[in-house]
Amino acid sequence: MASRGGGQHQRHQQQQQQPGGYGRGGGGGRGRGRDGAPYSGGRGRGQDGSYPGGRGGGYGGGGGGGGPPYYGGGGGGGGGGGGQGRGYYDDGGDGRGYQRGMEGGGGRGGYRGDGDGGYGRGGGGYHGDGERGYGRGGGGGGGGGGGYRGDDEGRSSYGRARGGGGGGGGYHGDGEAGYGRGRGGRDYDGGRGGGGRRGGRGGGGSSYHQQPPPDLPQAPEPRLAAQYAREIDIAALRAQFKGLTTTTPGAASSQFPARPGFGAAGEECLVKVNHFFVGLKNDNFHHYDVAIAPDPVLKGLFRTIISKLVTERRHTDFGGRLPVYDGRANLYTAGELPFRSRELEVELSGSRKFKVAIRHVAPVSLQDLRMVMAGCPAGIPSQALQLLDIVLRDMVLAERNDMGYVAFGRSYFSPGLGSRELDKGIFAWKGFYQSCRVTQQGLSLNIDMSSTAFIEPGRVLNFVEKAIGRRITNAITVGYFLNNYGNELMRTLKGVKVEVTHRGNLRKKYRIAGFTEQSADVQTFTSSDGIKTVKEYFNKKYNLKLAFGYLPCLQVGSKERPNYLPMELCNIVPGQRYKNRLSPTQVSNLINITNDRPCDRESSIRQTVSSNQYNSTERADEFGIEVDSYPTTLKARVLKAPMLKYHDSGRVRVCTPEDGAWNMKDKKVVNGATIKSWACVNLCEGLDNRVVEAFCLQLVRTSKITGLDFANVSLPILKADPHNVKTDLPMRYQEACSWSRDNKIDLLLVVMTDDKNNASLYGDVKRICETEIGVLSQCCRAKQVYKERNVQYCANVALKINAKAGGRNSVFLNVEASLPVVSKSPTIIFGADVTHPGSFDESTPSIASVVASADWPEVTKYNSVVRMQASRKEIIQDLDSIVRELLNAFKRDSKMEPKQLIFYRDGVSEGQFQQVVESEIPEIEKAWKSLYAGKPRITFIVVQKRHHTRLFPNNYNDPRGMDGTGNVRPGTVVDTVICHPREFDFFLCSQAGIKGTSRPSHYHVLRDDNNFTADQLQSVTNNLCYLYTSCTRSVSIPPPVYYAHKLAFRARFYLTQVPVAGGDPGAAKFQWVLPEIKEEVKKSMFFC
Repeated sequence: MASRGGGQHQRHQQQQQQPGGYGRGGGGGRGRGRDGAPYSGGRGRGQDGSYPGGRGGGYGGGGGGGGPPYYGGGGGGGGGGGGQGRGYYDDGGDGRGYQRGMEGGGGRGGYRGDGDGGYGRGGGGYHGDGERGYGRGGGGGGGGGGGYRGDDEGRSSYGRARGGGGGGGGYHGDGEAGYGRGRGGRDYDGGRGGGGRRGGRGGGGSSYHQQPPPDLPQAPEPRLAAQYAREIDIAALRAQFKGLTTTTPGAASSQFPARPGFGAAGEECLVKVNHFFVGLKNDNFHHYDVAIAPDPVLKGLFRTIISKLVTERRHTDFGGRLPVYDGRANLYTAGELPFRSRELEVELSGSRKFKVAIRHVAPVSLQDLRMVMAGCPAGIPSQALQLLDIVLRDMVLAERNDMGYVAFGRSYFSPGLGSRELDKGIFAWKGFYQSCRVTQQGLSLNIDMSSTAFIEPGRVLNFVEKAIGRRITNAITVGYFLNNYGNELMRTLKGVKVEVTHRGNLRKKYRIAGFTEQSADVQTFTSSDGIKTVKEYFNKKYNLKLAFGYLPCLQVGSKERPNYLPMELCNIVPGQRYKNRLSPTQVSNLINITNDRPCDRESSIRQTVSSNQYNSTERADEFGIEVDSYPTTLKARVLKAPMLKYHDSGRVRVCTPEDGAWNMKDKKVVNGATIKSWACVNLCEGLDNRVVEAFCLQLVRTSKITGLDFANVSLPILKADPHNVKTDLPMRYQEACSWSRDNKIDLLLVVMTDDKNNASLYGDVKRICETEIGVLSQCCRAKQVYKERNVQYCANVALKINAKAGGRNSVFLNVEASLPVVSKSPTIIFGADVTHPGSFDESTPSIASVVASADWPEVTKYNSVVRMQASRKEIIQDLDSIVRELLNAFKRDSKMEPKQLIFYRDGVSEGQFQQVVESEIPEIEKAWKSLYAGKPRITFIVVQKRHHTRLFPNNYNDPRGMDGTGNVRPGTVVDTVICHPREFDFFLCSQAGIKGTSRPSHYHVLRDDNNFTADQLQSVTNNLCYLYTSCTRSVSIPPPVYYAHKLAFRARFYLTQVPVAGGDPGAAKFQWVLPEIKEEVKKSMFFC
């Protein structure tokens, strides 16, 4: 019987990336034998039958031999098996577990080389004795080694590439990664070993290098930025602007802290950034106001009118000038027009005439822009940047639009760049984003690839059939159609533009408002010659016999003046973005489409710049703009990961994360929580309670080994109806409490269905547990419960339960080194976020969430406050009382008063910085002063994830400069070149890449009373990212921000509508209510 390949880690890895590189190890033989006796392994076979498998010893024998290598000679090596041992599944087994397997054979051949292969080694025990604990996970075999383009020793100028995947690894490898992460080589060499409790296959080729990276040439010297820099005397500019302040309308004065210097800590490296230098040779710009009468009904008509006007009048009224237009009321020129004010007439097809009034407003000064670039105190003038964005937009839409771009904001999409169906008639179009920014090197054009959802154009009936998943026949009555599909279809189609097909070339357009309640055969309306049905009207006037008259019509008018169109006579107009919420399936498909490898994303960005040919456009000459063809290259630094401390009773007490990840092998949480009594509720109708009980037993074993004081299973598994959870769950809880010795339980474990659309069920469970019952809850998916002895998953769940129940998973080994400034004086660290309702929802309130640390100097536990506020209000309301509550909670839990405060604020755009400084920081000061004497020492940092800056390795052929996914290494920080010329900001990629291209977080300091140096604040921020409780990986933003974000989304499940008393008896009135979180839960980290 063949062994199962690769264990959990291998399966997880295969879901994300197809194996490549040196050839995949085949499955080893699975040994037979009785429990407690040595197991004799079989011989596996490679993927290619001509490569014999490694000889495996023990249960879950060795990985097989490698298949044919990728770009090289010789097959990959076979994997080692698990050794013999006893006590396979007993907590107190007296053997040494599955200790060592045989070494895998060394394969020859590498990626375009022929270096010697490495040896895989089988891992250790699954359940060994007390000394071994969760010993070494069963190992996969080693793949063939050899360096990339190396010599016969596998060496090259890029260093020696390591061999194929080894075995081993602990039960909690790499966050969601599988049990027993095998350590493979980096890119260009063998992949990770199989891992898994049954041994399994050796790792295949590189997880990253399925295929060679695209050829991305380095930029020639001198760079465009350097040429412009030679022409600018920064010292002279500073002297010129000395004492001046920002005067341009729309330019906010800069009150934010100046950069205290540049960081120096960490290992220096080169990275590329998707910023393209922009040179500006002209400064004679003018702003004109535009008014069009009559006011165009359709938004697209504005541009059509001005475009025709410019075409006809450029060389007469406009004096040869080529203006740019923002699509509404603003026109910009490079030089003055021959007139100050003039009214011109434009005639479009169909004898539609418009009058266009153009009036000079003012010159557009770029002095403030130059002040900022010179590092002088000045706000960035939005008008000047808006002008440049409009010029660049017109370059794309007016002169390079052979791709048929559809513009939304600063993004441009086209099916010609790539289109793929997401599901049910919704397609993803690829496109790009562009925006002009002020940086230390001058002006930069930030270009990034993007994708968004569009509605499939074509016949409405074709779209409906795709959306409902069946053919439309006359067996479908109007009642059946509306009852089963009407609401879902209208959520998609409401507001969508359609054009009629029954009037020849006159394709009049309408927007869908709804469906009629009757079919076209019987739906009546009043016309000039009496009451008619829709069917009769189209038959008489257009001689059309409706084939689908049994379906409802589209209502494309208003309630007062309805207009009915048969669906079969309507086409969906191309180029309409889908603005509603995507289904889980559509989201999953969109993520798969957008997750390009870093090298592929960079290649696409470069191709976009090349295709747009900015420098050869008329507007580039007109406005004196020059764009570099190559991305910016700059020096970055990779910060060291902090050392983490675990409990002294574990075999491993100190851990140094590698590549942003670690595991729990041989480790115990530093402070284990106590779960005295708990119950499990099964919400899955087809899941046998005996399976659930086996999972619970495994969870208890794993939790105890992880370091929790976790009570054994003492209560029977409870069943509840997932369709009636609002009633059943409280009843099952009361039932469990009545059986419990203390008449209460500490934790409710809830087994959920695997339905992708069960978000509402999850929300109901959390709302009931946290706002009605008052008990901690942990949800588990049925697919994980089904898995036999799923140790890795149970360990991950145990870490979450430990944090929720008041334990600590890990702390910094050296607090002083890991938290400079913070460790010197009692410090409270806040995280805050505000979430808003969906695009078309104007009534649902926004949710503000704030969390704050409860311990010092560990900074691992957090208290929280969540509030409802006015819809779409980003500024946190009543922040004074929120901060005061959290300051009191810090004193209660830590038994000390804070001396300084750090506030990480998420979700704020650059245009809102000033509002935050003027509204939120004074509220924080007010709260502090109400409790403590003296002025607070506040460091306020905005955290931004929704930006388009990406960092890329400088050389994809050098594995030392990137992680295993081809991304920059975790801890990469940038505070030069692309950052603000004067203010204190930096980009930090604290996380390791998993799939696609990593996005760095952007940190911008708006106040700093604690006088952090650049190194100190960057170190604190990066190190905090290693203390997130829910996984053994560094995360992309500091935990307090992450927790605030999660809590704000959690609170959306709490929102309910209740009737309002009084008012008109015939009108139903409701108001939104956010229920209070029960005290039994509120003092814990229930949200993690």
